[in-house]
Amino acid sequence: MNRRKFFRQAGTAGVGALAATSLAAPAIAQENPKITWRMTSSFTKGLDILFGAGQIVADHVKEASGGSFTIQHFAGGEIVPALQAADAVSSGTVEMAHTCAYYYVGKDPTFALGTSIPFGLNARQTNAWFNQAGGNELLNEFLAGHNIYSILLGNTGAQMGGWFRKEINTIDDLKGLKMRIAGLTGQVMEKVGVTPQQIAGGDVYAALEKGTIDATEFVGPYDDQKLGFHKVAKYYYYPAWWEGGPAVHAFVNLDKFNGLPENYKRMLKDACAAGSASMLERYDAKNATALKQLVAEGAILRPFSQDILDTCYAAALETYAEISASNPAFKKIYDSQQAFKKDAYLWAQIAEYTYDTFMMIQQRNGKL
Repeated sequence: MNRRKFFRQAGTAGVGALAATSLAAPAIAQENPKITWRMTSSFTKGLDILFGAGQIVADHVKEASGGSFTIQHFAGGEIVPALQAADAVSSGTVEMAHTCAYYYVGKDPTFALGTSIPFGLNARQTNAWFNQAGGNELLNEFLAGHNIYSILLGNTGAQMGGWFRKEINTIDDLKGLKMRIAGLTGQVMEKVGVTPQQIAGGDVYAALEKGTIDATEFVGPYDDQKLGFHKVAKYYYYPAWWEGGPAVHAFVNLDKFNGLPENYKRMLKDACAAGSASMLERYDAKNATALKQLVAEGAILRPFSQDILDTCYAAALETYAEISASNPAFKKIYDSQQAFKKDAYLWAQIAEYTYDTFMMIQQRNGKL
């Protein structure tokens, strides 16, 4: 090749490369704009598993975006009160919240179906319904009317039935009790004589200690031990028939979510999936040790009687029929969950239940 022709071609190639570089830089910047959001939580920092799932999201998004997309994470009460997180998202006060949908049943009972309802789905069924059976789409169809987009961000697994100052042997023992309890369970409990109270997690101990309430439920042994409920109410009942597998969500302002670049939307969803998995794993890892410690410190374990379970189950079905008759959004989501649950329990009793029952017998017999 002639020398002049070589340098002429090389020069042309260099100009092309320079042009490509100058075009690529703004394109990359446009795909990865600097965005800072605020996320308010309904949980205190002391509840490290619940609060920690939100922090996982913030950390993952920051790392995945190279620091271009950052989410500042605030505990309940630091920006808005814990139980006003959804309002703050809906109005645009904050871009995002980590919360439980059933805290907002006062707006519409359909919110409860986003977390858990009495005798509803267990933890695995909840996650499967949301992610594989159209649950995410159904909930977001409803939440769009509140300018909210939801992403699954946690599941605690089946919870405990809570702490009581006195023994609860029959359904009559529930009558007249003032109990901190969330979601639609309050309506069901009212049918059997309980006076429900909705109180943020950080305020429950004081209410129980002062006698403002007679009983409380929260999550399970790990969190309950941290909150010290066993010091003021020694009877610890199980199971929480109202929370067989409650979901926790990231609520995102719908306009802000729609305005994100597609790669940021993917980062956010993937980060929420990581935080969601971590929550259930951590509770499964921590609850057993905490339960043994609670019993050693004086907690008295008691199961709810069959009579209580049967009576409350009937009250729950009555409640759902009443709401479904006048609330199409509730009925649509409730019917979907019910249909899914029927098949899920058909399968669960064949394999999971049989295996787990055998292994539990080995544990009780000291053979593990």
